[in-house]
Amino acid sequence: MSLAPRTVFINGRYLTQPLSGVQRYAEEIVRALDARIGAGAAKARYVLLCPPGARAAGLSNIPQQTIGKRCGHVWDQLDFALAARRGVALCLASVGPIALSRQVVVIHDAAVQRHPEHFSKGYAAVHKTIDWIVARRAKLATVSDFSKVELAEVLGVPADPIIVAKNGAEHLQIAPDAGVVDRLGLANTPYFLVLGNITRNKNLAVAMRALALLQPSPIKLVAVGRLDASVFGKGFLPPMGDGLVLPGRLDDAEVAGLMRQARALIFPSLYEGFGIPPLEAMANDCPVLASTADAIVETCGEAAEFFAPHDEEALAALMRRAAEDDGSWRAERIAAGRVRLGQFSWRASADTLAGVVEGMAR
Repeated sequence: MSLAPRTVFINGRYLTQPLSGVQRYAEEIVRALDARIGAGAAKARYVLLCPPGARAAGLSNIPQQTIGKRCGHVWDQLDFALAARRGVALCLASVGPIALSRQVVVIHDAAVQRHPEHFSKGYAAVHKTIDWIVARRAKLATVSDFSKVELAEVLGVPADPIIVAKNGAEHLQIAPDAGVVDRLGLANTPYFLVLGNITRNKNLAVAMRALALLQPSPIKLVAVGRLDASVFGKGFLPPMGDGLVLPGRLDDAEVAGLMRQARALIFPSLYEGFGIPPLEAMANDCPVLASTADAIVETCGEAAEFFAPHDEEALAALMRRAAEDDGSWRAERIAAGRVRLGQFSWRASADTLAGVVEGMAR
């Protein structure tokens, strides 16, 4: 007699956090898992467990349950761990309970190990400790081949067993809010877009230096994202200068609207585990100027124009080319982006992760 498969319990703490790259990954993978269940492809039952105050995930086939009274890491390590102990845990946002061995934990990069200076001391210390323990108890997954090698090295575990389930960009293949350009005072103004949390690692400084080399010029640099001293450390402010526009966080339709009319997305990060914004730009026919950080090159392939992350002169030359383009360069970059985009999908990555957790549930 065969036993019923164990339940897969998804860690839903990401639904209490602002939407950034890691949370985007968790949200889209869960949506793809939900669709997979609706299509009759799932071989286990899934439940999304959340701390108090979580927003609704809006799923059709995966029940969402609130458990416990705690929040943050304490909820992960106590409430979620206790509830998930009889099933299989799936943790998509870089943190898993150290007490569980029957779980899959997606660690997106080795940034806290490689560049602890980019984070507050408390944040880095907590994540280093949890990552080290989880790496020895759980099944690890990550988002790129580069991160697979990095995590194996910094955590001292073999690389081969680490699963790679990459990001997608279907979430931004939506109707754009074209009005955002007017609302930000950018109508009839050439501008470049930088997308992501405004932190040291995102390297807005090189884009500002490149913009300064193009002056005098009507060109603007629009940097969309948030500052969070609790994660990225106190005392950090983005470099200021003429032509910088800081609209804060925008919704997906507004981001798509900005991408459609931008001369290019600039993605100058010093270190990434993957880098979703270049794919999002490709999904909205926006050329990409990207740094040569290893994971970004892996993600973009031949679809981006690259510059060394500290070379403002090289970036300025690429910006000048994009600003003065007669349309042929843009058309070439858009075509390359569409081809590259076809190699990534949330559904494929959800299928990869489902194959592992459902196998563990049997």
